Amino acid sequence: MEEDTTPREKDKHGADWYRTLVEEVNDLATVVDPDGTITYVSPAVTRVLGYDPDDLIGHEGYEFVHPEDRERNADALEAVLSDPSESETVEVRFRHADGSWRWIEATMRNRLDDDIIDGILLSSRDITERKEYEAEARELAEEYEALLNNVEDAIFLINVEKREESVRFEFERLSPSYERQTGIITEDVQGQTPRDVFGEEQGAELEANYHRCVNAGEPISYQEELRVDEGARFWQTKLAPVVNDGEITRLIGVTRNVTERVERERQLRQQNERLEEFASVVSHDLRNPLNVAQGRATLLDEQVESDHLKPLVRALDRMEAIVEDTLTLARQGDTISETESVSLTDLVGKCWGTVDTEDANIEIVDEMTFEGDPDRLRHVFENLFRNAVEHGGSDVTVRVGCHDEQGIYVEDDGPGIPVEKRDEVFEPGHSSARGGTGFGLTIVKRIVEAHGWELSITDGTDGGVRFEIEMAKQKDFA
Repeated sequence: MEEDTTPREKDKHGADWYRTLVEEVNDLATVVDPDGTITYVSPAVTRVLGYDPDDLIGHEGYEFVHPEDRERNADALEAVLSDPSESETVEVRFRHADGSWRWIEATMRNRLDDDIIDGILLSSRDITERKEYEAEARELAEEYEALLNNVEDAIFLINVEKREESVRFEFERLSPSYERQTGIITEDVQGQTPRDVFGEEQGAELEANYHRCVNAGEPISYQEELRVDEGARFWQTKLAPVVNDGEITRLIGVTRNVTERVERERQLRQQNERLEEFASVVSHDLRNPLNVAQGRATLLDEQVESDHLKPLVRALDRMEAIVEDTLTLARQGDTISETESVSLTDLVGKCWGTVDTEDANIEIVDEMTFEGDPDRLRHVFENLFRNAVEHGGSDVTVRVGCHDEQGIYVEDDGPGIPVEKRDEVFEPGHSSARGGTGFGLTIVKRIVEAHGWELSITDGTDGGVRFEIEMAKQKDFA
């Protein structure tokens, strides 16, 4: 049997359905009269803005709109009143019941001719999170622009377009610094591939690194040779992927012109090679005849009595010390490439045992372990101990311990070094001790700096001299 539904029952059913829909949806429905007075607001206002509907009905909506947004809201209302066939969407800040401001997107429609609504219908939703995200995005964009336009390092952006069996890389944008350093501008390369810009050979090398970054899915660093002009040939580059929805869509490169550094390193390598040649000559061509002269002088001293023999032997021994220190100086200044764990106590003990310390005393105040080259560091401590005995006397006391968190000190209770002389003592050939070669502290400084550390001089605890080795800037040898 069919249900007999009268028109009135149908209208009532439709009204109930509409009322349920309005009450349950998250969007906020509001009706205002032409003056802006609220005549109806749906229950969603409690979830969205914290008000009970009766708190708003009878009030002008403008009361709750942020003062800076009221004019925009009034213009939209006037527009729908002037042209009932058009709707207007406006974004305004609306005061929440707790006093905070929420961003609301409201679409206005003129329903004055509707007997039921009889007003301006506003369909509104809370867009506060979206507006906050947009504000953050604008702030990030401004920071990005500031970084791109002001950083000294050259920055380039590469679009990554993945195809079925290949990946296409296209230049998107270059920073002003990149343009200044290379003479290449964004307008000339935008949309072009590295091969289009730099030629087949260099372009292929660039793309190989771009592929490596995409395949790794993480930042990579490398040095590349990209000849732009004579003053810009070698570049240190860091490349990072930008991921959107799980796909790498862009690469951001930060590169620095290191041509001068590379050329300087090349010159240093050549100088080191020449020093090695010099050391070999000294070791073979000078040391051998010197050893012969020492041997003959010793034999002659045993056979003949002469006042000239002892000064001769001392002079030959001094020549041997100078040769030894010169060889050490020539061979120990290179940057340290391999290190191992070093015990300060063990190292100091070995070095103290190899130096003629006579009646001097050694005190190891602290124990520590650090990374370094133990063979080269033996020259450091041996020379510092020898320096202490030469200047402080046979009964000097030497202390070794930890300096700050990452450092070592070696101090004695000798006469010390005047402040105005402290820079001079590191110069090659400088010696204030009789019979000294003048290379000992120069060797110490070179080896310390080869480790990436710093060496300084200050007063000792008991008035002597204190050498401080600062390892806070120790290089990463990984």
